[in-house]
Amino acid sequence: MSSEAAGGPSNEALCWELAGEIRALQGAVEAVDAAAAARLGVNQTDLRCLDVLLQRDSATPGELGTALGLTTGSVTAMLDRLDKLGYLTREPHPDDRRRSVVRPSDRTRKAAEEIYRPLAEEAIEGLQRYSAVELRLLLDFVRGSREVQEKHVSRIRG
Repeated sequence: MSSEAAGGPSNEALCWELAGEIRALQGAVEAVDAAAAARLGVNQTDLRCLDVLLQRDSATPGELGTALGLTTGSVTAMLDRLDKLGYLTREPHPDDRRRSVVRPSDRTRKAAEEIYRPLAEEAIEGLQRYSAVELRLLLDFVRGSREVQEKHVSRIRG
């Protein structure tokens, strides 16, 4: 028996409701990131750079440019700003003296912990109510949604 026949909304209606909630979630995530950037005294691109560095632990300026979709000049200016604020360290590349490796500073790690840990802990606590099967379903959905977003970046950029 379909949910519509049982008196509930149709699958299509539920899909549109879910899509609306995802858009609202994206807005809430952007608001958290805007607040975090303001607290750190950086712009949102700089915050994304710090996030990439925290996820990877290190990156070359070229890798950051690719990850963030920035030109070489924009990456250099961004790294100079973040270095001046004490949010990263730069060191020579171990295999190529013409290149450098960028790492998040201890200050960045501490700030990320203070800002994002309470949010992560609350999110994990909320996920505890789901079974392993349900969590795998959620994980599959989120991965698939991310892949769709990544695919459409290329389409939109043309």
